[in-house]
Amino acid sequence: MEMFLMALCVSVFGLAVSAIAFTAATRETRSADADERAKQPVVHVPLEAPRFFAVNPPRPQAPPRVPVEVLLLQLERHVRLEQAAAESFLNDPSARALHSRTTSPLVH
Repeated sequence: MEMFLMALCVSVFGLAVSAIAFTAATRETRSADADERAKQPVVHVPLEAPRFFAVNPPRPQAPPRVPVEVLLLQLERHVRLEQAAAESFLNDPSARALHSRTTSPLVH
């Protein structure tokens, strides 16, 4: 127990000496830096106008609206083409017919 207390006291004493030495070493550079900064003129650099938080940002163009009838006609055509492909596969089932591409423009 005495050895532990002695090691603790020596460690605290070493830490205190290190802290005092560190503050003494940095105090001189702090005051010198402060004097140099006081002598230099302050330079203001103009900043560019912010673009992200703009007051009136440019609005993106909205995509043109497509009438619902046109979309329904495209879907009906796609369904008819898919049904025709399924019927042709049922009439003549083969691997080639199963993996053939459709002619529908809606399939990527």
